[in-house]
Amino acid sequence: MENRVKVATRVSIITVIINILLSVVKIIIGTVGRSSSIVADGIHSMTDVFTTIIAYVGVQLSGKKADDDHQYGHEKFEPVMSKILATVLIVTALLIGYNGIKNLFRVDELVTPSKLNLIAASLSIVTKEWMYHYTVAAAKQIKSSALKADAWHHRSDALSSIGSLIGVGGAILGFKFFDPLAAIVIAIIILKVAVDIYLKSVDEVMDKSADEATIEQIRNTVLSVSGVLSIDSLLTRQHVSMLYVDLEIGVKGDLSLWKAHEIAERVHAKVENETENVKHCMVHVNPY
Repeated sequence: MENRVKVATRVSIITVIINILLSVVKIIIGTVGRSSSIVADGIHSMTDVFTTIIAYVGVQLSGKKADDDHQYGHEKFEPVMSKILATVLIVTALLIGYNGIKNLFRVDELVTPSKLNLIAASLSIVTKEWMYHYTVAAAKQIKSSALKADAWHHRSDALSSIGSLIGVGGAILGFKFFDPLAAIVIAIIILKVAVDIYLKSVDEVMDKSADEATIEQIRNTVLSVSGVLSIDSLLTRQHVSMLYVDLEIGVKGDLSLWKAHEIAERVHAKVENETENVKHCMVHVNPY
């Protein structure tokens, strides 16, 4: 597999450049074309620059080798960065929502937006949807929660651009309240994505257990090893994108230490080799 940092670097550079160009275009067109939703959309795109940098830093730091102060590695830097990313999104959503509500109450004072804004919104939808698929594919390749969170930020931007397109179109047709209403909808979409990212990052640092299917797979794998008579305890915990497994198995009580150790080693190797994303399996042997 291609180096995690190399993949994250390539994705980050490409998406940052595109986001800067796209946000500048949207903010300029939105300002000139008198559309609050397009300006809000442009600001949203600009925050993507910062969140991509945050995601990249998360991958960089998580890739550091274990040291005396972090003997289990640095992987949890990724969910820490995801929390920061989610916080940036929440602040962005609140600011956009506040501005949209404020304009909604003074809709009679608003000027009808220019048709030029429709081009900006359409360009943003196509570009941001492509960026989502590009980034999420890289996130799956290197199993990065921070990069996946950044991909969903791109998707939220594509959705907000759809809201902008509807808002501008409605305002042009004479329904001026459509534009600030679209900005409010954009804010809600961003807020929903931010909360989801935050909750996911919490799970990754709270040692949440694996799903039932994975636990059942591990159980069947352990019991398939010759010499294992019982599973006395099976504990799992998420370590960002990886999984730790703690096992207590029952074997015949009159086995030699060498033989019991050999069975434990086979269980250890089989669980790590046959269960996806298991970083380490600890096995304790009990007399059955």
